[in-house]
Amino acid sequence: MSVDLSFYRSKTSQRLRAEGRVEGLVEGRVEGRVEGRVEEVVDKILRLLEARAIVVPESAEERIRHCTDLEVLDRWFDRAITVSDIAEVFAE
Repeated sequence: MSVDLSFYRSKTSQRLRAEGRVEGLVEGRVEGRVEGRVEEVVDKILRLLEARAIVVPESAEERIRHCTDLEVLDRWFDRAITVSDIAEVFAE
């Protein structure tokens, strides 16, 4: 018994696949930009703290590196500019 697969070669099918590929590429680019921005802010926080001679224990570094929320990271960066110890970066 054979199955008619001609639908998969139709113009509509080809258009839908092309649209799906484009959507996937756009989503991938957006995710990549966000991930890149997260990595950039994480690196800047750690560099700033190091430049200011703020001691960053391993647990605090891991917390910063594992955070993926840009709003939180931006807040931590702003605090890192003026804090006197790492606990102030995470203060609520």
